[in-house]
Amino acid sequence: MQVSDLERTKILHNGEKEKLTFSKEEMERRNAKLRKHMADNDIDAVLFTSYHNIKYYSDFLYTAFGRNYGLVVTQDKHVTVSANIDGGMPWRTSYQDNLVYTDWHRDNFEYAVKKILEEAGIKKGRLGIEEDHVTIDLRRKLQDAFPEFELVDVAKATMRFRMIKSQEEIDLIRNGAQICNIGGKAVIEAVTEGVPEYEVALAGTQAMTREIAKRYPHTILRDTWVWFQSGINTDGAHNWPTTRKVQEGDILSLNTFTMVSGYYIALERTMFYGDLPDEYRKIWEINMKVYERGLELIKPGVRCKDICAELNDIYREHNLLANRTFGYGHSFGVLSHYY
Repeated sequence: MQVSDLERTKILHNGEKEKLTFSKEEMERRNAKLRKHMADNDIDAVLFTSYHNIKYYSDFLYTAFGRNYGLVVTQDKHVTVSANIDGGMPWRTSYQDNLVYTDWHRDNFEYAVKKILEEAGIKKGRLGIEEDHVTIDLRRKLQDAFPEFELVDVAKATMRFRMIKSQEEIDLIRNGAQICNIGGKAVIEAVTEGVPEYEVALAGTQAMTREIAKRYPHTILRDTWVWFQSGINTDGAHNWPTTRKVQEGDILSLNTFTMVSGYYIALERTMFYGDLPDEYRKIWEINMKVYERGLELIKPGVRCKDICAELNDIYREHNLLANRTFGYGHSFGVLSHYY
């Protein structure tokens, strides 16, 4: 059999549909808002390619390994596009339909997307894509595959939609925060003089993974992790654990990151092992003053930049503003350290 004769797409409905992270009503709400945006902006179909939007609108979290993945949404269709190597898992974890493409022909991903659109009766018009995610190469391939379509950006609009959390998302984030606390406690209990950073991190990761499995027995268990730094390694917020051993007098950074079905929640704390020098305590107390003032300022209707400006003034008073390495905010939602 010639390679060109091999099946380009297939349907793999193996097993039964799995329980979604969120209710059917929540998924319908998200997609209804998206479809309204499409209708209001004359967008005939949307092709999502990013981890976050495919997860947000379908609940399917893919593993790329160099392949393209997608979610096609029209007013009538909702189909994830996945690689054959993943078998039936994408369909089992997708909100609605799924179409598999094989490796046996060049550009099978684009072929699968085109097949979905044609089955929906859409052969020309405006196709929404994520300009902040597609590569130059993929955009060229999409334009070549869909010459009758105008490619328009939907990334900014969908980002704004994701920023407002539903009650179900808030409940999951609160649960995730509690799980992070469990990981933080495990980290603290693992800290002794001479213990390597990675051993401390492992203790926190294992504790959180087991708690996720307990609270969410239907979900995937993936990507939960811990950053634990000591001594000089605490100079960067995103420094990974090393083999360095904790020593008396060390400053320590605790970062526990729970991932519940792709949803990221964080606990980040500074600690000290042994005596706390006066110069360290002074900086600590200033940081706490900023933290407490920040909590007072956060309320509906207040702009983030205005909060930042006032908090910066506190650091400026103590000649510490130049030591700030990043902003005050953080994002919780569909995220990970490599997506």
